Amino acid sequence: MNHQPTRRETLRYFASTAFGAFALSGCASLSRSPKPSGPPNIIYIMSDDHASHAISAYGSKLNQTPNLDRLAKQGMRFTQCFCTNSLCGPSRATLLTGKYSHMNGYTVNDRKFDGAQQTFPKLLQQAGYQTAMIGKWHLGSTPTGFDFFSYMPGQGRYIDPEFVDMDGQKRVTKGYITDIITDKVINYLDTRDKTKPFCLLYHHKAPHREWTPDAKHANLYDNIDLPEPPTFNDDYANRASPARSTDMTIAKSLTKTDVKADPPPGLTPEQLKQWKYQRFIKDYCRVIASLDDNIGRLLDYLDKTGLADNTIVIYTSDNGFFLGDHGWFDKRFMYEESLHVPFIVRYPGHIKPSSVTNAFALNVDFAPTFLDYADAPIPKDMQGRSLRRVFESNNTPTDWRKSIYYHYYEYPGPHKVQPHYGVRTDRYKLIYYNTVNEWELFDLQTDPHELKSVYNDPAYAAIRSQLESELNRLRTDLKDTAP
Repeated sequence: MNHQPTRRETLRYFASTAFGAFALSGCASLSRSPKPSGPPNIIYIMSDDHASHAISAYGSKLNQTPNLDRLAKQGMRFTQCFCTNSLCGPSRATLLTGKYSHMNGYTVNDRKFDGAQQTFPKLLQQAGYQTAMIGKWHLGSTPTGFDFFSYMPGQGRYIDPEFVDMDGQKRVTKGYITDIITDKVINYLDTRDKTKPFCLLYHHKAPHREWTPDAKHANLYDNIDLPEPPTFNDDYANRASPARSTDMTIAKSLTKTDVKADPPPGLTPEQLKQWKYQRFIKDYCRVIASLDDNIGRLLDYLDKTGLADNTIVIYTSDNGFFLGDHGWFDKRFMYEESLHVPFIVRYPGHIKPSSVTNAFALNVDFAPTFLDYADAPIPKDMQGRSLRRVFESNNTPTDWRKSIYYHYYEYPGPHKVQPHYGVRTDRYKLIYYNTVNEWELFDLQTDPHELKSVYNDPAYAAIRSQLESELNRLRTDLKDTAP
């Protein structure tokens, strides 16, 4: 039987580390310089494939993230933030442009982002900001609109990673990727032009596949089993065929590189699946432990230097991730675990500490939000909305969106997830798999795990019609004319 780690077990580990002890003790009172004025600095922290249900501030049953929890206690946590195309490169292109994939031209991975187009870093430069990007880029082209960058080509390596610097040269840096990226971030903050406000994109590789932990966390969770999700043994009945045809199952799709060992002999298929899950999920949580430690390093730095008072700090991920949910890993689907992203924001004096909002937010909103805080014009062709009113009012504005639009394109890709698009409201979700002409409709109130489509249920006929109309409206408004 699986043993779920107790709070004492997990807190004992984190309290044994310098940064964990700092966060857990509550001794965060550091000397501050006088409260500054002027445009806020912006630090946008984005991890890769970090599911919100692997953050303790979001109720994780797997792990503890004391520094992300610290950020949430000092700011606002969004319960309903979503990506518009659950894939690494497209999500990054949406961040930069404030536009959906069909408008910015980056619909699938392994393309080259058109850096000549309008992006929010270029607009911030025009508004007097210095801009920087450090870490994972994954857009196939050289970054534009940045006064400084240091990025990993491709996916990057966990150990001794390679970086491309401003001179275009590739250089190997010895060490562990999460530590190195944070070192580069702190060095940039130390050496930047102190006369200008800055916007820094601090982009991690972790916790992307193949989930290689550092030595410090390599034995975390060794003596316990992490809990399996309630849908771990999903049989994909009562849904459209794409759920059955995908290639990203724990049982069949995880490789030896992923689990880093040969399985013990004599395991039944069920036992082998459980063994693979434990190997995967423990390494996933181990790399998050390093990620959380390094975010603590940055937060400590901001406190010690007095930058915290006039700096907006955001934490999010490029997309969600299946953590054994439905028997899967990876993302791509419009199902909740893949669609939902963590979103935590802190801005002292402007955002109420420990606040929580249920307002719908999208990654297409981030660019206009940054421009709003910089007092820079928001271009009319940006398709998101500034979240500033949500941040500062602690209430959802009455004219706020009531639905969100999603569109995934890549096929077959690495995991054979069929292209689809759809609409989600507070209670319902309608998905259309356009290449196979199949629909799904879920009632998230009665079926939060999305196990049974009610698309053909007569009791939902009126809801289905309303959602189809809303889907058509969104596609028209957003100028998505794809078949």
